[in-house]
Amino acid sequence: MLSVIASLVKKSQEAKNQAYCPYSKFRVGAAVLTSDDKMFTGCNVENASYPAGLCAERTAISKAVSEGYTSFKAIAIASDLGDQFIFPCGVCRQFMREFGLKWDIYPTKADGSYQKMTLDELLPHSFGPGHLGGEKHK
Repeated sequence: MLSVIASLVKKSQEAKNQAYCPYSKFRVGAAVLTSDDKMFTGCNVENASYPAGLCAERTAISKAVSEGYTSFKAIAIASDLGDQFIFPCGVCRQFMREFGLKWDIYPTKADGSYQKMTLDELLPHSFGPGHLGGEKHK
């Protein structure tokens, strides 16, 4: 799995190069790994009406969902923060929560180093589909 994670991190770094961020100049890329080992990438896409923009994580997940995938193993997130790890924002954490709590999150640094944590660690006591009578993702 280690080589898969290295590839996921690399893909997230490559995805940030496609970022459309003329206002903040803050590039972010993400790569999500489905339960059957397909990878989808995404980048942040800003908009002059700031709330209308999309984060890289939501872009990557939406691409996967649009292709029929809703079960995920992991996501890696990359930015230009240098010596700091990039973590998903609160909206992205909640968006990821829709698809379960037990998948792995890999915040990275610009040099490709990463941490591993679960979504449950990033979003404890979360609200999800089970609270509304929806499907409970594991």
